[in-house]
Amino acid sequence: MDNNHLLLHPPLALESTVLTHGLPRPQNLTLARDMQRVVRENGATPATVAVLDGEIRVGLTDAELERLAGLEDVRKISRRDFAAAIARKESGGTTVAGTMFAAHRAGIRVFATGGIGGVHEVETLDISADLQVLADTPMIVVCAGAKAILDLPATLEYLETMSVPVIGYGTDEFPAFYSRRSGLPVSARLDTPEEVVRFARAHWGLGMKSAVLVCQPLSEQEEIPQEKVKRAIQQARREARAQGVRGQALTPFLLGRLSELTGGESLRSNLALLLNNAKLGAKIAVALNLAEKQKAI
Repeated sequence: MDNNHLLLHPPLALESTVLTHGLPRPQNLTLARDMQRVVRENGATPATVAVLDGEIRVGLTDAELERLAGLEDVRKISRRDFAAAIARKESGGTTVAGTMFAAHRAGIRVFATGGIGGVHEVETLDISADLQVLADTPMIVVCAGAKAILDLPATLEYLETMSVPVIGYGTDEFPAFYSRRSGLPVSARLDTPEEVVRFARAHWGLGMKSAVLVCQPLSEQEEIPQEKVKRAIQQARREARAQGVRGQALTPFLLGRLSELTGGESLRSNLALLLNNAKLGAKIAVALNLAEKQKAI
């Protein structure tokens, strides 16, 4: 993409584990294309991040999206996994942590995803690398909160410890991914893309190095009642323990079972929140680009 285009249509980073590990076929490719379309319709340039044949790619063509969506047994790439994938010339989808690492290296400041990883409710210590990368990578990250399968209070405590501001977009509560409310407070509420940009620039202007986490809830029509989600998650967790599922395999397993246990409702909500966040992310990218150009004048 030429520089003039990016000046007019700033880039928005998108992750790719939603294609490789998060959604079933053919919904994964349809969703990836829909997200790119929504980003363009709202004035930004989609920059889906992945690794193809050992090469970090920031911005996939449609043919590359189709290829990635069709691959089987590909690597799930967090920040620690890039060297292995490059050395072995492997392909894979990037997690939140992996996408932020590659996008930040490419100079991209805004990233939209579904939900961040966090602290799992398991007997052994299981904390997503997403949280550490949020603590040390200055980007605006748009999400629907942390994935509902996680320990949300513990995840918020970790973010507070690492000085990551958690913004409620149009809400005073931390969204619970599939549900609008968790009963947990955010550190600040903001209601427009311009307010988010002013907050982020003030945060970084103080010398802070952490991300600004912008959490947007689903609409009332798109959400799933929290009690229904909790029952399904508890059953999925019991099954994961019984089968010995852990590590990087745990989240895909839980999300897959959750879709089955809710009769596809969780999948529909997941698709909706990904598109909602892509739209908001694009608007924030445009607002940030405008603010930086006005400062330069």
